[in-house]
Amino acid sequence: MKLTYDRDRNIAYLRLRPKGTDVETIQVSDELNVDIAADGSVYGIELLNANEQLRAADEGKLVLVDETAGKEAELPLSLD
Repeated sequence: MKLTYDRDRNIAYLRLRPKGTDVETIQVSDELNVDIAADGSVYGIELLNANEQLRAADEGKLVLVDETAGKEAELPLSLD
């Protein structure tokens, strides 16, 4: 899994599968696209206007939660 951010276009992309997969893009809203792989699985999620969306909650941090283990880790997002 890889989260990338294009500062010039203000777009974030969360890729869930290995590169090189053919995808079909589904526009969910004006600010969200989901790429679906040929096997029907989610390939990636694209956030347009990403800066605002990623900072909307959790004080601008990426929060990783392992609910089974009850553990949590925070990573600051530097999107300026």
